Amino acid sequence: MSATRRLRMASLGVISMLILEFIFGIANNLYGTAPTSAKPIGLFSNGWLAVHVVLAILLVITAVVLVIRAVSARQRLPMWMSVIGLLGIIAAGGAGIGFTRSGASGSSLGMSIAFAIALCCYVVNLVVLPADSAAGASRP
Repeated sequence: MSATRRLRMASLGVISMLILEFIFGIANNLYGTAPTSAKPIGLFSNGWLAVHVVLAILLVITAVVLVIRAVSARQRLPMWMSVIGLLGIIAAGGAGIGFTRSGASGSSLGMSIAFAIALCCYVVNLVVLPADSAAGASRP
């Protein structure tokens, strides 16, 4: 498999993980205990949030690997999009930690904006990276 194809598939994997992360975050928001400034919550205080946190850790690792792949593939735009996407994921994690401590609406908004930025970056990777040709895709 070519480096470009691996980069494209890794971008699709990160997009899928970001969507799952969003779903577990919303599930926690709807069915979990919300933090307040007087009563913070632990990162593993309920099942929804625990899965959300574990997935976030795996997402950071995957995003770092994607940056490494983009650098090794010598793809300039995907490299920058992967770096910005990683920074978006890290920013969302920081906002999430802040949210569990204070329940501040600004932290929740920060998570949402950082998620959207990261998602857009990885979608750009899918758009700009060429798919394998029809001849190459039909090989066993």
